[in-house]
Amino acid sequence: MALYDRVRDLPLRVETYELDAHELYVRPEFIRRTTVIRLLGNGEEGLGEDVTYDGPLQDAQQARGPVLPLAGEWTIESFSRQLDTQPLFPEPPERHDYLDYRRWAFESAALDLALRQAGRSLGDVVGRDARRVTFVASGPLGDPPTTKRLRAFLALYPTLRFKLDARPDWTDEIFAELRDLGCVDSIDLKGQYTGTVVDNPPDVELYRRVLDEFPDAWIEDPALTPETIPLLEPAAERVTWDAPIHSVADIEALRWPPRTVNVKPSRFGSIERLFAAYDYCDEHSIGGYGGGQWELSIGRGHIQLLAALFHPETPNDVAPGGYNATEPPSELPASPLEVAPRATGFATI
Repeated sequence: MALYDRVRDLPLRVETYELDAHELYVRPEFIRRTTVIRLLGNGEEGLGEDVTYDGPLQDAQQARGPVLPLAGEWTIESFSRQLDTQPLFPEPPERHDYLDYRRWAFESAALDLALRQAGRSLGDVVGRDARRVTFVASGPLGDPPTTKRLRAFLALYPTLRFKLDARPDWTDEIFAELRDLGCVDSIDLKGQYTGTVVDNPPDVELYRRVLDEFPDAWIEDPALTPETIPLLEPAAERVTWDAPIHSVADIEALRWPPRTVNVKPSRFGSIERLFAAYDYCDEHSIGGYGGGQWELSIGRGHIQLLAALFHPETPNDVAPGGYNATEPPSELPASPLEVAPRATGFATI
């Protein structure tokens, strides 16, 4: 049975919904805002998190309030079809992926509520047990780049592994330090972004150094150009993708058949598309790993639970929030992470 067929007919009653604002000061140029969608019905609540990165769009949603006509008797499938008809933004956002991010917030909240109303857990419904999750800590090395923060985390958590955003300003010393530390599982080249603060235009020398210095690491989201393709072709089995992956069709369209891809729930938007990707990867022996979006609330529990159910032993970018801190907090849970699902719903304890 297809995964989506296991959940599509779950009954769902929505009486109203609420919006909860969340905010985290990261640095002066990055104040993270998200919105938790709280669907209410039959004395239960279902939660989902909108990870849209545009702060003013989050503020506008919260000021607009719970105006969408979502009250009623639904199934997961009919609720999703209702969302098809609704303007989740008053005006279409400039970035199309924001539509998926907000759609996922409502769909994940609906799944959580339907499961709680049914008295069942997600693992029970899909026939999988949650297992301990291997995770990596991710991010850039700063400007100018330094391994100081990375070393501080390793001092407290010596087995920690990393997914790092490579930049052209990485020096010979940086490459040498990272090679000596031997703690890098993945390198994110961020070559698939345009018009964002993380854009990283292709740099042939950077690509060559990354491929040579990290022969066992996954290489995520390179830009494909006439200059970079000849470098990447011999290492194609290590190339993996995140930003372009929103559907099965996107996986099928990749230049090289992937060994693994980043199955990031918020990029898929709907439960149907996400579960179809899990099925497709399983049928084609493609590995998966999870990815985060600076979730501040329930969304982090969602990505950890999905990793625990579908791809627990891969380099999942789903570390607990403390691993995003500038200075390493003490007593963070180490990898592999114990993920304890709630007895009901799409959530962890």
